[in-house]
Formats: sequence, C-alpha cells, structure tokens
Amino acid sequence: MPTEKAVISRSISDDGSARLFVIDSTAIVRRSCELHHTSKTMTAVLGRALTVASLMGSLLKDKEHSLTLQLRGDGPAGLIVCVSDYMGNVRGYAANPDVELPPKDNGKLDVGGAVGEGTLCVIKDLGLAEPYVGICNLVSGEIAEDVTEYFASSEQTPTVCACGVRVDRDNMCYAAGGFLLQLLPGADESIITQLEKNIAVIGSVSSMIAGGMSCDDIAKVVFEGIPYTPFDEFDAEYRCTCCRENYLRALISLNDADMAELEQTDEDVECCCRFCGKKYTFTLDELRKARAAAKSDK
Repeated sequence: MPTEKAVISRSISDDGSARLFVIDSTAIVRRSCELHHTSKTMTAVLGRALTVASLMGSLLKDKEHSLTLQLRGDGPAGLIVCVSDYMGNVRGYAANPDVELPPKDNGKLDVGGAVGEGTLCVIKDLGLAEPYVGICNLVSGEIAEDVTEYFASSEQTPTVCACGVRVDRDNMCYAAGGFLLQLLPGADESIITQLEKNIAVIGSVSSMIAGGMSCDDIAKVVFEGIPYTPFDEFDAEYRCTCCRENYLRALISLNDADMAELEQTDEDVECCCRFCGKKYTFTLDELRKARAAAKSDK
C-alpha cells in the first residue's frame, strides 16, 4: 500500500551510466486535496505537478536552494505553481482547482485538456544574484512529457519522466508517484538499450504504488538487468512556509499610493496564502506603526 509519508528513493547504476529518482507522493497529493478541495481532474493535474516538482527539487544541492515549477497553459486549470526544496518538500496551487472535465475516450482523466497549450517554466533560486530560468513549450499538457522536454531542451540532460495519480470517487488521491531517470555523461550504449527496453514495458507508476510496490520495488523494475545501487531514501511532505512576518514585510513595502488606498477603506487588511489557505489579518494601525518603524531604520 502507499506509504503514510511521501518517500523519495535515489539510485545509480553501478557503472555510472544512469541515475534514478523515485517518489511515492501519495501523502503529498492527499494533503493538497484536503487544502485545495480539488475536483477529480484537478486532483490529477495538481498531484502530477507536485510529484514532479518534488523530484526536481531533490536534484538541488543545498538546503537554501529552491525550485519553482510553473505550468502556464491556456486550459481551464489556469496557472499552476509548485515550489520545492532540496529535500523534495513541496507546496503548490492551481488557479482553478474545481475545474472538472469529462474523461478521455480511454477512460483516463483529461489532464492535458485541463492544462492546455502554453509553456512550462522552471525557476531555480541557487543563492546567486539572479535565479536560473528555463522555459519550454508544453508538449502535451500531461506534465510528464513536458518535464521530459524541459530537461532535453533547457538542461540538455536525457531524461525520462513518469508520474501518475489515482483518484477515488470522493476526488481524493489513493495512490500517486513518479520517477526521473537520467542518463549521465559517457553512458554505456548497452545500458541505454536495456533501459529503453525496461521503460517500454513498465506499467504506470500510480498503478504500481496502488498495487503495493515501494520505491525500491519500482527501481528494480526500471533497472531490470542492470547492476545498480540505492544510495539514499528520505521522507518528503507537503510543506507551506508562509508566516505572518513575511506578509507584514510585503505590506510594509507598499508604495504610499497603495497604502492611501487601504487607508480609505478603513478596514483591516486580510492576506490569504495561496498554498495552504491560511489567513493573516493586520489592522491599519499595525501597518502604520510597522511602516514608520521601517522608515526610521533606513
């Protein structure tokens, strides 16, 4: 059965030709269902996006680094944003979480139809003066194929991405997961051929997780016939980093015209986090004092 916590497992072929990152993201996607009250289609859309963002975040090198994945499609789902840290902890939202579409002819949820055509954007904050930004066109809107294209066109890294989400009648996720398989420089041709054979016959990740397979079990299937070594495994979660201080800091930075507009309403200012739904309320007097203090510190 899927794990109670999201788990990421990382492995590498013994000859250094390929590395594999596998996630059971069921717990992450279930938490996003609870927070965003997603429809069945949008549970799959946001769940896939969170899954791949978590995996991509785990490629980062430092605990201070972060990765933002944006799907900017013209479909009814609207903008989809996910943010991950180097341990795969992730948060996300979709502009229209209640969008529902009829299933496709094969009975699967229409993720591509909800996302539509547009671009995939990856922003990496690596602690430098400017963040790294990579953009590619959406290939299908199904997310896995789009991430594969991103790695090929923006990072020149041969990658296979797979992800999936299983949803029950209550729109709740009961199995979700994915993997990133990447070839490393100098990869042996025989290893590449074997990996291609394995990927061609592999089942969906979500069905394997729903059937009780662990991340290690999935790695064995991907690396069938190839000596490999798992090098670590760790938990990840849906984690929002919002706090009252950050919102207050943003309000303090408003220009005088925007502050005057707030003053005219003579009402408390309420901010709501898009990632977790938590609300923060500030009185006008609190904002006045905070702005005055900030100006005096300059």
